[in-house]
Order: sequence, then C-alpha cells, then structure tokens
Amino acid sequence: MALSAAFRERLEAMEHTRNQRLSLLQAEKELQASKSMVLSSKLANIRSMEQRCSVLDQKIASQSFKISRLNSEIDRLDSKYETDSRQLRVLKIEAEELEELEKEKDKFYESKSLEMREFKQKAERFASECRNGVQQLRKAMNEVQESFEKFQGDHGRWSDSEIGAAEMRKSQLLAAKEELDRNLAFNYQMRAQLQMELQTFLAIHNHPKSK
Repeated sequence: MALSAAFRERLEAMEHTRNQRLSLLQAEKELQASKSMVLSSKLANIRSMEQRCSVLDQKIASQSFKISRLNSEIDRLDSKYETDSRQLRVLKIEAEELEELEKEKDKFYESKSLEMREFKQKAERFASECRNGVQQLRKAMNEVQESFEKFQGDHGRWSDSEIGAAEMRKSQLLAAKEELDRNLAFNYQMRAQLQMELQTFLAIHNHPKSK
C-alpha cells in the first residue's frame, strides 16, 4: 500500500510537471505567434515605407528633371538676352549714325539748295544781261550794216580812216558776240551740272532706308 501511494504521488508529480511544461510550451507558442504577428506587421510597414520611398524617389527624380529643364531654359533665355542686348546696342549705334548722316544730308541739301538759288539768281541776271548785250550787239551790227549800205550808196566816198574805224568796230562787235556766246555756253553747262548734282542728291536723300 505504501508503495502504491508513493507511486501515485510520483505519477501526479510527473503529470503536474508535464502540465506545467505544456503550459509553458503553449505560452511560448502564443508568444512566438504574437512575435510573428508583430514582425509581420513591421515587415508590412517596412514594405509600405519602401513603396512610399520609391514613390518619393520617383517624384524627386521628376522634380530634378523639371529643375534641370528649367535651368536649361534659363540658360537659353540668358544667352538670347545677351544676343538681343548686343543686337540692340548695334542697332542703337547704327540709328545714331543714320541720324548723324541724315543731319549731314540735310545740311548738304540746304547748302545745295542755297547754292542753286544763288546760281539761279545769277543765271537770271546773266541771262538778262546777255539779252541786253545781244540787243545792243544787234543794234550796233545794224548800225554798222546801215553805215556800210550808206557807204555803198554814196559810191565809196568814205575815207580810208572811216572805213578802218568801221571795220574795227565790226571786229569788236563780232569779238564781243563770240565772248557772249562762250559765256552763255559756260553758263548753260554749269547750270546743267548743278542740276544733275541736285537730282543725284535728291535721289539719294529720298531713297527709303533699309533695315
């Protein structure tokens, strides 16, 4: 009987120990399951964070590309601005030179116009003097012709001195007429030359400016 009681106690102790170990194993199993769930949750969070990081990397790459493109556009605009500025300075210098040239043309035109007016006045006076001279020459020639006709009508009763004086007067009148003809020809030549110069200047002055 004593042996059976001891054996039973021993069995009960072993059962109790087994139950404790089972309880510990169950607790350990539940703990491991809990840790596994926590780990799975952390891994899911990590994957989610990695996805967000990937999206952010893509956005950063896109923004970097936009920034690079904007920098290139800024560089292009800066280069274009420099080119346009140089062209503007060149055009400004050319405009100033054209203004100076226009002023010089205006001065030249005024000078030529004044010269033409003065020449026209001189030419008119000279023409009037020439007409008067021609009339006087014609009158003198008529007088000489009448004197010769009278001399012929008087059957040569003029003296040699009178004939010589008449011939000399005729020669003087002819010489004066030749000088007057030369002056008229020179006057017409100078007038034509000045008119040609004025027409050339007016053609240049009125020519449309090219840009």
